[in-house]
Amino acid sequence: MPDLTHGDDVAAVNSLRSAVMRLSRRLKHQRVDESLSPTEMSVLGTLARCGTATPGELARKEHVQPPSMTRIVALLEAKGLVSLQPHPEDRRQKVVAQTERAEAMLEESRRKRNVWLAGLVDGLDEDEWAKLREAAPVLEKLAHL
Repeated sequence: MPDLTHGDDVAAVNSLRSAVMRLSRRLKHQRVDESLSPTEMSVLGTLARCGTATPGELARKEHVQPPSMTRIVALLEAKGLVSLQPHPEDRRQKVVAQTERAEAMLEESRRKRNVWLAGLVDGLDEDEWAKLREAAPVLEKLAHL
């Protein structure tokens, strides 16, 4: 665990936070469909990773209140990006599934962002690129803790 009373650890945590925030902000600007909010894109990404989910499950995964998720799902459904299906065990609930249109849009968005990020990586030397490749699984783990 980092020791936030130790100067080197404080500097490393501060640098990591700052770099991740700047990179994330820049990646968000590489969207394919500007009509979707970052939250709507995040919900579609969660559905792509996790499969179908109830609005309540999506709200927990996205760290938003259930009424907010209900509105987001309604917006995505109106745009043809998700569909609501009967819950297999609880007839009172619905499950949210992404549509083929959403899948294609997410794939194009990933492609565009990967191309953009690969362009940045071209500015690294081989040693820096090797370190970044090694760090990627650790950053992925951090993102899901």
